[in-house]
Amino acid sequence: MKQLALISVSDKTGIVEFAQQLVTNFNFEIVSSGGTAKTLQDAGISVTKVSDYTGSPEILEGRVKTLHPRIHGGILARRDRAEDQTDLENNDIRPFDLIVVNLYPFVATINKPDVTVAEAIENIDIGGPAMLRAAAKNYQHLTVISNPQRYQAYLEELEASGGKPSLTFRQTCALETFTLTAEYDQAISAYLGGLTEESVAPLPQEFSLTGTQRQVLRYGENPHQPATWYQTGVTPTGWAKANQLQGKELSYNNLVDLEAARRIINEFTDQPTVAILKHTNPCGIASKSQLFEAYKSAFAADSVSAFGGIVALNQAIDEATAMEMTQTFLECVVAPDCTPEAKKVLEKKSNLRVLIIPDLQTGPKEMVKVIAGGFLVQAMDDVVDDPQQWEVVTEKQPSAEQLAEMVFAWKAAKHVKSNAIVLTRDRATIGVGAGQMNRVGAVEIALKQAGEKTQGATLASDGFFPFDDSVRMAAEAGIKTIIQPGGSRRDEDSIKAANELGLVMICTGTRHFLH
Repeated sequence: MKQLALISVSDKTGIVEFAQQLVTNFNFEIVSSGGTAKTLQDAGISVTKVSDYTGSPEILEGRVKTLHPRIHGGILARRDRAEDQTDLENNDIRPFDLIVVNLYPFVATINKPDVTVAEAIENIDIGGPAMLRAAAKNYQHLTVISNPQRYQAYLEELEASGGKPSLTFRQTCALETFTLTAEYDQAISAYLGGLTEESVAPLPQEFSLTGTQRQVLRYGENPHQPATWYQTGVTPTGWAKANQLQGKELSYNNLVDLEAARRIINEFTDQPTVAILKHTNPCGIASKSQLFEAYKSAFAADSVSAFGGIVALNQAIDEATAMEMTQTFLECVVAPDCTPEAKKVLEKKSNLRVLIIPDLQTGPKEMVKVIAGGFLVQAMDDVVDDPQQWEVVTEKQPSAEQLAEMVFAWKAAKHVKSNAIVLTRDRATIGVGAGQMNRVGAVEIALKQAGEKTQGATLASDGFFPFDDSVRMAAEAGIKTIIQPGGSRRDEDSIKAANELGLVMICTGTRHFLH
């Protein structure tokens, strides 16, 4: 008897060629539904429509097609159970050998501009996940394929095994399928949970995180720590979709730093901007009229720490900037694009990892940290600060130029590990005090790094000042403007000191701790 396949796919990539080989080379019969059946029939492939196979018409405008005992009985039947075989015979059901299903494009739909709730709801697949889960559950007796990239591997398995793929292959496909359906349901849950403007809980009561192995990394933070890169979703996004033009394999630490770099550079969209990072902390950020000048200023902010750093640019890498970057050792460079001339220059540094990721703005909406017995989830700190909502708390008011500098400094401080102090001048960092146990220590480090550049500079603090000592230290070094969230019981002490010393101080009302 011929083998039986059920094919029902939304993504029809490669499906005609795949089905043709199943029929021609491996003696399959095909049952199919809706648009898939038409696509195969138009290509001259013999297909039995689901409605003809089940004897039941498609109803509710196609909402119900495959939810039928002849379909699910054929999927779930165990070949080694006499009782199951009897049920099949009594109900005139043939067992399926292959289930090929992928789902309605729910995520792509909700990502469209101005998508309606009704349109999103109609793109929640019901029959597809039901068939996939049933087939994945019964992988010991059939094969389920939910990813078009598996088609060729399945054909090779048939060729090698004489008609039945190995148990290992079937189990791998089942795992991939359960991962897909879990992510699909999670996307639906997240979308529906975000429809109400106000919610009892800002995050769902149930939170799942699944992924498929993309790459086994050489090691984690240290050589004795195994590490693996997992991709969420079947379709690559984010760093999984980035185009690596050259360089060695990405490491665990590279990827952690690159994501930090993406978040930082995403803050700056108005001018050509470059950020140089080391261990997720920026050692130099600069915005200038030319990308080349921005890189030079960011590098000059802390040229010692920039050695072996990660560079992120918010514009396409040009030849002049590429030439400047090759003058020192760097681990990775990431940008939305790269000119042909710049590529030729960077190729001279063959070990330098150069990545192109056109969409620097799109990233995760939640941050996950593992703790003993569970994990913590928080929304990403992607709030867009509105300077019009900030409060100038000193008698002295900022000029337009000073306010623009304070905006720049505040964006930079948001991405420095707490306690964080950032000093800037002329839209470039000149001193960074990161990750200190007390804020005075962070101020001291930033001032020492900046040296004489502090005259007329701006200081940004990610948290409030519990005492006025940091304000007085800054003024003594020549700082003229300070931006901080405020919120301390002793805010008045800092404000009084700022007034006494002729400083401008803004309180934003928003804290940006980064632990």
